[in-house]
Amino acid sequence: MSTPAPVRGAERIRRALLGSYPLIYVQSWEESRVERALAVLAQKYYERPVPFAVWTCVDGWPGLGDAPADTRGPLRALDVMLQAPGPGFFLMKDLPALLADRPDVVRKLRDAYRLMKGKGKFLVMVSPRLLLPEDMKKEVFLVDYDLPDEAEVRNAISILGKRYLGEGGLSSADADRIVTALRGQTLDELEHVFSKVFARTPRFDETTFDELLAEKEQSSRKEGVLEYVPPRVTLDDIGGLDNLKDWLRKRQNLFTREAVEAGLPVPKGLLMMGMSGCGKSLSVKTIPALWNLPLFRLDMNLVFGTSNPEASFHRALKTTEALAPAVLWIDEIEMAITGGREAGGGDPALGRIFSTFLTWMQEKEALVFVAATANRIHLLPAEFIRKGRFDQVFFVDLPNETERKAIFAVHLRKQKADLSKFDAVFLAKATKGYNGAEIESIVQAAAIDAFNEKRPLDEDDVSRVITNTVALSRTMDDQIKAIKSWAHNRAISASRESAT
Repeated sequence: MSTPAPVRGAERIRRALLGSYPLIYVQSWEESRVERALAVLAQKYYERPVPFAVWTCVDGWPGLGDAPADTRGPLRALDVMLQAPGPGFFLMKDLPALLADRPDVVRKLRDAYRLMKGKGKFLVMVSPRLLLPEDMKKEVFLVDYDLPDEAEVRNAISILGKRYLGEGGLSSADADRIVTALRGQTLDELEHVFSKVFARTPRFDETTFDELLAEKEQSSRKEGVLEYVPPRVTLDDIGGLDNLKDWLRKRQNLFTREAVEAGLPVPKGLLMMGMSGCGKSLSVKTIPALWNLPLFRLDMNLVFGTSNPEASFHRALKTTEALAPAVLWIDEIEMAITGGREAGGGDPALGRIFSTFLTWMQEKEALVFVAATANRIHLLPAEFIRKGRFDQVFFVDLPNETERKAIFAVHLRKQKADLSKFDAVFLAKATKGYNGAEIESIVQAAAIDAFNEKRPLDEDDVSRVITNTVALSRTMDDQIKAIKSWAHNRAISASRESAT
């Protein structure tokens, strides 16, 4: 059975008009798009065009025929609208914000509902927020007016590309990348983005693409609990974890138009669990560069620091959907859904947030890939890791000998060391039981010693630091065994070889 095509905002308004709902509430950030859609509908809804007017609390009804000079007050504006002869479409932009403190306006709207019913006269209210009094819920038809879809974004990008890059505009491949990067923006935001990026540098390259991608940071910052993570890490910055790397590479093109048209499933999410300091967070940071998608980190500490954590969490999910396609990173997710407490107790709000998240993960339609990491994996409820929530669950163990060699190579290169002067096998064997973060710290400490002595970094420097370092795994042996036991048969190893 094929999935029905989604109904766009303009079509939802048209269907509301066909249903003869005299009061329509459109929830949208884009007043201008809603206004244009209504203007088109006013021209062709009936056999002949009907009047269309727009009201604001600043200008009143400037385009409404013989309207009095001052129609800025909502009661006066509604009276004038009701007295207008014949059918017509009337858009009131600022009305929803006034309803909470104006019971007289609410009463007038409820009366208007009866007076306009069946007369071909429609009042449309528009606001980015749903500010609907309880008393009006039975009279008002609610319409969600989506952000521009792929076709609208593609058309806008084609026009803007020619404006800023010349008649040739953008190539088809470049346009595809930008469409994927900028979905979730309004048409006005797209124009501002192109003006900001291309007016200064009238060409498209990797630098300008990264600047375009980073523009989504503006939307995430306004929410207060989402942090944009720039694409500065690649898979080459990770030593080992080959199974995880292969999984990510095989899915790097599944968010493209070709993959969607081919009917391939879009990845839902990935859960990485296991030892602290072994590369889980670093692996998440490689996804934006590999998949050409923006990455946003949801800071649950900030969520719980707000006056209404549940509302903040819900808004964060809705904001991420609006920024889709995107990657949502939730670090130490076990703390987010349990508060770090063992099962059986805790804040009821945590349970509600957990329930909200599970439902959202199961039913979300937006192209949001969830990348979650967990350290205290025994705190994760069974229903959270069952099939269907995440595409794959990986266990990240302490690096094996091969991986430790690769990790040393990564960090020695960052210090511009000559790898030929280091015995990788010796270093790997000497750091058995060390995690990736500890190996990185060892190389950095050795580099600092060499720098202070004004000479190149050598193997003796690294060996000396290793001798003076105690791996965390030696003091947490029982916990590590418990983690490995729990993960057995519950997750796929992120590494290709067993740890040694």
